[in-house]
Amino acid sequence: MGRKWNNIKEKKAAKDKNTSRIYAKFGREIYVVARQGEPDPELNQALKFVLERAKTYNVPKHIIERAIEKAKGGTEENYDELRYEGFGPSGSMIIVDALTNNVNRTVAEVRAAFSKNSGNMGVSGSVAYMFDETAVIGLEGKTADEALELLMEADVDVRDIIEEDESVITYAAPDQFHAVLEAFKQAGVEDFTVTEITMLPQSEVELTGDDLVQFEKIIDTLEDLEDVQQVHHNVDLGE
Repeated sequence: MGRKWNNIKEKKAAKDKNTSRIYAKFGREIYVVARQGEPDPELNQALKFVLERAKTYNVPKHIIERAIEKAKGGTEENYDELRYEGFGPSGSMIIVDALTNNVNRTVAEVRAAFSKNSGNMGVSGSVAYMFDETAVIGLEGKTADEALELLMEADVDVRDIIEEDESVITYAAPDQFHAVLEAFKQAGVEDFTVTEITMLPQSEVELTGDDLVQFEKIIDTLEDLEDVQQVHHNVDLGE
């Protein structure tokens, strides 16, 4: 579980000169989860989770408020949550999570991202079994031992805790996300470097040369798609 989460986040943000793409994706996700439940994060765990993630990406308050107000207004804009799975070069595996109001458009764009860059889409389940859904929470100002002691006192189970640069990264089951976050908050932690529920690969592969170039093209193309929210993969990019 040695993937460098802070580096990954910084690279995603750096792809956009003004991070407008990331903000737009969060705006859409906030709108969807607010519409599916209550527009109050204290009454809607899914919304609470997305807002915690948004904080780590410094999403402006006005974008969050606009998305929630749009959901309150009853706008009939329906989105489907979709997951696509596929393969890149040399055993690389990719999972794509999307939110779309046009399924045909999205599947065509995702398929093209694979096929034009030496990859191919697989059927549902062809890749996901090699990944584990995992809550990832990062914070600064504590050691791994201090974080573990704090979580044990709160009776919260986690899978692993590691130190990464200046951060401590906690891995837990997805259903423990809010429990881990709340335990840290009760201990006085206010800011987090990472708050994600992601698909972690059970093992990683290394790519070189043309394979690496083609793989990075697939990932970049997928992440640039308006409907794509997250892309997960099993390639060690040295992050």
